[in-house]
Amino acid sequence: MTKTDQAIDQLQRMIEHGDLKPGSMVSESQLVEIMGLGRTPIREAIQRLASSRMIRVHPSKGLEIPAISVEDQLSALELRRPIEVLSVELASARATVSQRAAMQDLAGVLDGPFALREYTDTVRKTHAMIIDASQNPYLSAAMLPLQALSRRFWITYIRDEADEIRRGGALHRQMLLAVAAGNADAARAASLALNDYLVAYALAVIARRTAPHSGG
Repeated sequence: MTKTDQAIDQLQRMIEHGDLKPGSMVSESQLVEIMGLGRTPIREAIQRLASSRMIRVHPSKGLEIPAISVEDQLSALELRRPIEVLSVELASARATVSQRAAMQDLAGVLDGPFALREYTDTVRKTHAMIIDASQNPYLSAAMLPLQALSRRFWITYIRDEADEIRRGGALHRQMLLAVAAGNADAARAASLALNDYLVAYALAVIARRTAPHSGG
């Protein structure tokens, strides 16, 4: 992993988990101090994450960590849906023997209990593994930003961590096992089921906001 890749990964995790709060402003020099990396890889990470809307650059003010709305999430999921189907179909057909074995191992890991950060790291590995197995380099550029935005929204609005991790873990596990088995039909169905879950999750956020307050 290059210094730039390290910077992208570290900065993305900080944004996803709210270490850098939505709506907050931060400077490049502050990130250098916080992250312990040089200006060049951090600057390149900023440019990459700005293109995926995880950072908004204000030349005269600094870097804004934008809020992510339900509308943003639903729009991202609308685009993610067909691209992820393509990804799992290609991976089902093209994964190597060693990649299929690694997917089966990771599916076993997803069957266990997790803390939130450990779970999201495992989900990140799941998607990276499928994208690698698809053997199409353009999918990485298309999918990883959408998945990162989706994780950020999911983390931001999670209420019952144990239940959502259980549900999400089962869906990711089904997708991995289908791809590992080379079953494109099952992989497609699992991918769509995951997208349906994420859409329902976003709509539940709207429902909570619009529900009348209980009590006297």
